[in-house]
Amino acid sequence: MTCQRCNAPVTRSGKDRYGHQRYRCTICHVTFIEPVERSLGNMILAEQKVLSVLQHIVEGCSIRTTSRITEVHPRTILNLLTIVGEKCERMMRERIKGLAVKEVQCDEIWGFVGMKEKTKVRKGETSDSIGDAWTFVAFERHTKMVLAWDLGRRTEADTIIFTDKLAHATRGTFQVTTDGFKPYQHAVVLSLGVQHVDFAQLVKLYTSNPESETRYSPAECTGAKKVPIYGDPDMAKVCTSHVERQNLNIRMGMRRMTRLTNAFSKKWTKLYATLAVFFTYHNFCRVHSSLRVTPAMEAGITDHIWSLSELLAA
Repeated sequence: MTCQRCNAPVTRSGKDRYGHQRYRCTICHVTFIEPVERSLGNMILAEQKVLSVLQHIVEGCSIRTTSRITEVHPRTILNLLTIVGEKCERMMRERIKGLAVKEVQCDEIWGFVGMKEKTKVRKGETSDSIGDAWTFVAFERHTKMVLAWDLGRRTEADTIIFTDKLAHATRGTFQVTTDGFKPYQHAVVLSLGVQHVDFAQLVKLYTSNPESETRYSPAECTGAKKVPIYGDPDMAKVCTSHVERQNLNIRMGMRRMTRLTNAFSKKWTKLYATLAVFFTYHNFCRVHSSLRVTPAMEAGITDHIWSLSELLAA
């Protein structure tokens, strides 16, 4: 190695606080470190610290809990999540596309950013980056893979964005089942109609809340009816139980989605990035108990269980 300024010979001059070799020029006496390839932008956090932070996040720890355990500043953790989230979203879009699937179940899971929608209305806030945030999830019944997801409002426009992502991830004919959310009726046909999918909805029927129920008690479900919407769906396979079980995994594995706590997201972008990391980890790194392999292995995308370091490199 030669000096970066005068190309003269250099000598070793110890290491910096992050373990990088330092050199000193024998002519101009300039000190510099060896070139370091950084896969996470300008972040200088050691790789083991990065992996430790991400492991805690995907296992359901909050930002401040992760900060106390790993001794990494909360702002650094948030910046790391943003960078890794962008990489994960891009990798999922590149690797999960044109898959042949059989049965896809779609559902939405509620959350909020900053404050709940009713509080936002009461305070007169108009920002689109706070309030109720709905995570749309498309779940393949047999491989347990999250094929597509989107974070948005519970509107027809955001539903179409979600079904467009599902169309990108799949190919050919398959069966789609959703709940009774009406915008699905237009969005699925618009995005997936050219693939000639079979589409049905499972509409659940609820009773009105009795006076004796508390404010957090859900309404009693008295039954459900299966409604064919498009194509020729097999009504015996109309089901949303698997994607609803996946919603429980999200609640348990993401501290931001845990209800009745103060760990909710304060910024929309951070919630989006955390969801991207969580779903990518679910598909490529976490072994599903019923499959004994990861969803990506079951779908034939990869032939081994990925580690977190391999996920970052990809």
